[in-house]
Amino acid sequence: MLFTMASSSSHRLVFFCLACLLFTFSYNFVAGESDKVKLNLYYESLCPYCQSFIADGLVKIFDSDLHTITDLKLVPFGNAHVSDKLTVTCQHGEEECKLNAIEACAIRTWPDPNVHYWFIRCIENDTTNWESSCFTKYGGKKAIKDCYTSDLSKTLILGYANQTLSLKPKHIYVPWVTVNGKPQYQHLDDFVAQVCKAYKGKASLPKICHSSALSKSPQSKVVKLQVSYAEEVFNHQAKNLN
Repeated sequence: MLFTMASSSSHRLVFFCLACLLFTFSYNFVAGESDKVKLNLYYESLCPYCQSFIADGLVKIFDSDLHTITDLKLVPFGNAHVSDKLTVTCQHGEEECKLNAIEACAIRTWPDPNVHYWFIRCIENDTTNWESSCFTKYGGKKAIKDCYTSDLSKTLILGYANQTLSLKPKHIYVPWVTVNGKPQYQHLDDFVAQVCKAYKGKASLPKICHSSALSKSPQSKVVKLQVSYAEEVFNHQAKNLN
């Protein structure tokens, strides 16, 4: 009996030590959720500049260890407009409204950015044939389509509209990027360095933050600063109504 108790106690001690080591290892390499840098992208699905930033820019987060300190949030609304009757009009027409809603449903289906980002990137890489290729590669067809064909998709989009239209300062163009709530303006194409600079957590900085080539990653390209101004969209819509 004494032997059994000692053995059990010894096992518990070993387990506790291993758990402490695992916790310490994880803490040193992965930032806690509260320590992560909040990187928000406000965009619209058919904006070519947004597509480029999603496909060739944001991929740096997941191609490297930057994801360990980054809390990425995608907000699919962009330069759209909401009428008094809660009708949403998108800059690039109905197809963009549809894809914005599909991507909102993907975020709802897979809350983890490391999952929904890849699905959304797949759409943005081929907005014509995305349905056959992206559902085949990543799944989620039933959940996303059920969401899209229900009132839930409109609720999600109106929620993203509220987030976008409530920005202070207001967004001027898309893609609109904020780091810990601060607009990046001319630093849009240098967001990796800005995330590294903004990180104040206790975990070690990702290796990419010490790299002399912050702009490089296996799947990424150089992202040039090109944007679509919100004011131009609203002025264009006003002219069409006159």
